[in-house]
Amino acid sequence: MNASSSATPPPMAWQYCGDQIKLWRARAGVTREQLATEAGYSYESLRSMEAGRRKPSLHLLQVADELCEAKGILVAGAQFLKPEKYPHFAEDYMRYEAEAVVIHWFETLLIPGLLQTEETARALLSANWPPLDDETIEERVAARLARQTVLKTQTKSFNFLIGEAAVRNPLRTSEAHKCQLLHLLAVDEARHIVIQVVPSAGAHAGLNGPFILLDSAEHQRLAYEEGQAMGLLHSAPEKVALLSQRHAMILQRALSPEASAEFIAKLAEEL
Repeated sequence: MNASSSATPPPMAWQYCGDQIKLWRARAGVTREQLATEAGYSYESLRSMEAGRRKPSLHLLQVADELCEAKGILVAGAQFLKPEKYPHFAEDYMRYEAEAVVIHWFETLLIPGLLQTEETARALLSANWPPLDDETIEERVAARLARQTVLKTQTKSFNFLIGEAAVRNPLRTSEAHKCQLLHLLAVDEARHIVIQVVPSAGAHAGLNGPFILLDSAEHQRLAYEEGQAMGLLHSAPEKVALLSQRHAMILQRALSPEASAEFIAKLAEEL
């Protein structure tokens, strides 16, 4: 597999429904301005939905269906616009994550998704920009928690390196953060899961950003990097080797598993 980037276009369902709205509007002789006014959207918002850059809302489909006399055809498209469980660019990664037998995960500023409590996941998704609607947030929180069932597979190995900043930073309340820290300690008790804290002091290779290494049952290693609006899944040997070497360098700086547990426990006691 070649490295894939997240310059992924919006879902085809958005584009299809948006195009149908535009076609039915033109057929009925309804201008974009008229539909925007009737639906209570700005002209630019409606244009984005018709172009498929923004998800057409159920409200818009209902208004357009009635105004254009589509007899339920436009509203029927709503079933294809349900929230997606993951961002488009992460879909390939999610498949390989579920199949991997060994996962090495390094995070600088966040608790890894597989270790997040429900409150942590919701706080992070609620802070997304542009904002996600409530339905999408709930769908993605549920999906993130569902992914964590993979941690119960004792024949797999999970190794997490977490930057000190992530374990120190309460995303919302101190109480919620304490629950997150206690959750880390509980998960860390499993013999196939190792959690280590990477101290913040000094410059090191991990400051360039987070990444994940995935080992398959067929002894293939992939590497994944994710940014603000993109994800890259690498299989090229030179790129995977580079990130594997970088992981080894970061591991040298990490606290031991025992010292990490003590560090996290002390932070939790202080909250």
